[in-house]
Formats: sequence, C-alpha cells, structure tokens
Amino acid sequence: MSEYYSPNGTGEAPATPDGARSLAKMLHILELFSETEPVWSTAAIIDALETSRSTGYRYIKALHDAGLLNAVRSGYYTLGPAIIEMDLKIRLTDPLLLASHGVLEDLVDRIGHSALLCTAFHDSVLCLAEHRSPLSPANRFLRGQRRPLFQGAVSKVILAHLPHHRLKAIYPRQAEEIENAGLGSTWSEFRANLGEIKKDGYALTKGEFNPGVFGVAAPVLTEQKTALGSVGVAWDEVARRDVDVEHAVLAVKQAATTISERLMEKHR
Repeated sequence: MSEYYSPNGTGEAPATPDGARSLAKMLHILELFSETEPVWSTAAIIDALETSRSTGYRYIKALHDAGLLNAVRSGYYTLGPAIIEMDLKIRLTDPLLLASHGVLEDLVDRIGHSALLCTAFHDSVLCLAEHRSPLSPANRFLRGQRRPLFQGAVSKVILAHLPHHRLKAIYPRQAEEIENAGLGSTWSEFRANLGEIKKDGYALTKGEFNPGVFGVAAPVLTEQKTALGSVGVAWDEVARRDVDVEHAVLAVKQAATTISERLMEKHR
C-alpha cells in the first residue's frame, strides 16, 4: 500500500488546523463559478479569496493540475473537465441514484407530474435527479441545484426525518429562517410541526417557490427511519386542474418506499 507523500518526508498526512483552513479556502475557489459568472480571472479569484498573490497562484495551479480548473485563455479559468468525470462516477456508483432507477419515470407515467429525487446537503437540499413531464412547470429544479432546507415539500419532508441531534444543531443557526418558513418560532413549535409531517409520512406545499404550484414529497428512509433523501412531484393548479391530490400523495409515498426498500435490501 502506498504511503502519503509529504514534503517533510514523514509519510504522514498533515492534520493541522491551518492546513485544513488552507484546503477549505482553496476549494472555495470552485464555488465562485456560476451560470452568471462562468469565467474568472486570476486577479478576481485572488481578490475574492482575500489572500496573497503567491498563495492564490499556488491554489489555482493545484486546482488546474488536478483538472478542477480549465484555462480558457491566459489568466482566465472555468471549471475543469475532472468535475465532469466525477459526475459520471457519481451517476454510476451513487447508491441513492442506483436505487431510484426507473422509479421517477414510473411516477411520471402514473400521475403525469414531473418527479424529483433530492438529498440533504449542508443546510440545504440538493436535486440528484429529475424526470420531466410534458407539462412541467417553469423554473424547474434541476440536478445539481440547491434549495433551502425549510421551504418546499422535498425539503420539509427530509427535515422532518433528520436525526434529533442534527435538528438540535440546525435550529440555533437557522431560527430566523425556520420562523419565516412557518415552521415555528420556538424549538418546541419547530419539533411539533416536523412531528406532524413525520406522522403523515409526506409533505404537501403550495406556492412556496412559484405561485400556484403544488409540491408533494415523501422521504427515502434508512432502517433507522432517518432520511437519506426525498421523492417529490410538482404541478401547476391552473395548468393541471385534473390532479387528484390523494392519488399523487399515494404514488409519491409508494415511489419513496420502493427506493428505501431497494437500499435496505442492498445493505443486508
């Protein structure tokens, strides 16, 4: 087995707080890129990091050498091809994605609404996969996009099934956002509202991101009944007056149960 190479020749990986902070700062460069700002200059990156030029150049070089940044012209960078390669590996190996194969498609065929598979990511929810219906609403939630943890059915149903210790850690950091989302102005109210969602086994919302758009979601659960993710559907009440909400809730719950059972079976 190969050893970790370090400049001091010890063969041990550095574990200093300064080293961890330096790594976090370097990786923050990747978060600068967006749809509205896809290209960044060396100078702009260094300014955004608020670091020295020598440190900034070192970070950029390391990311470029790893394929995480791509030079489009002298001194200007975009996200690199290694990210595409990593995304393919995730698509081929992620247990949650693999367990969902065919489920979202069947859900769309069954009830005619666009279907999503999501997971918790920090204090937010990330879309892992989506399957669109012909009448999909505007402002779609796409793979790789994040939404707040406290708004929308796919988020709230995950939140309701997080372990108690995670909720205790989240609440003091996000108390204002929790209250603004109508989930309670105290810890006890917050827990009670999440308890209702957990008891129902699904979340139903309306208009939390787009006016008149309903969302229904159910949790993908572990054997310990904590959430790995959620399955959800959305539809516009004006464009789809034919929707049977109870039918949609049942179909979504069954889809989430199918994924949960596949995951549990795989790990037995």
